Amino acid sequence: MRLAVFSDIHGNLIALEAVLADLASVGEVDLIWCLGDLVTGAARPAACVQRVRQLVEDYGKDKMQVIGGNTDRYLLTGERMPMPILTEETWQDRSQMFASRDALFNWSLSKLSWEDYEFLSKINGRELYTWVEGYGGVLGVHAVPGSDEPLSLGPDTSDEEARDALLDREGRLCLAGHTHHRMDRDVKTWRIINPGSVGWTFTQPGLAEWALLTFEDGDLTVDLRAVPYDVEAAIAEANTLGHPDPARVVKFLRG
Repeated sequence: MRLAVFSDIHGNLIALEAVLADLASVGEVDLIWCLGDLVTGAARPAACVQRVRQLVEDYGKDKMQVIGGNTDRYLLTGERMPMPILTEETWQDRSQMFASRDALFNWSLSKLSWEDYEFLSKINGRELYTWVEGYGGVLGVHAVPGSDEPLSLGPDTSDEEARDALLDREGRLCLAGHTHHRMDRDVKTWRIINPGSVGWTFTQPGLAEWALLTFEDGDLTVDLRAVPYDVEAAIAEANTLGHPDPARVVKFLRG
């Protein structure tokens, strides 16, 4: 059984297309999982939602399965990630940060159609699960079970904290996104794999990340893949398509 998994597209259609081309090059897969954060970041939020919607239509709902992430939820609900003010001296910086953040989310939302919004509504708050014969249960989440926001399955998380985050789920392997850091680690009762980020990697600027998992005779082989894409074209889109903060896109994509 072969499972392709990708996450954290963040409105970067050029990077998404690079991943999909690489996916097409590896041959037939049995299951494709997208772990959320389709929108907000780069210049093509609506196009990314529509591309994923088309994948679901092309492959069918049984093969192409999608869940939402925290930034998708922010567009749906108007919520924002908590950013507490730490000191009086940081007030002005945080105020400007809030304004920039909210402008980005509002602009991204304005690009979505009603059909895009409905699609995001249906994938919000979901998890994925499959049973692999001879291997066991495989869980898919955006961040952690039950929440799309905590960083409890990151590369610096203690084994104990990671196990606690998975305590009320059954399985052997957890696939999670959200942190934008590729990861493959064993925390005794679970193996946790993060495929990295399609559209906004924190560690490999210029590359779009995803993972191919092959299950055979009870064993798992993991191929953490990263493919180059045209970063400058993605940056140029931010300028031509009216992105509210092109400088932020440059920072995201160039690292």
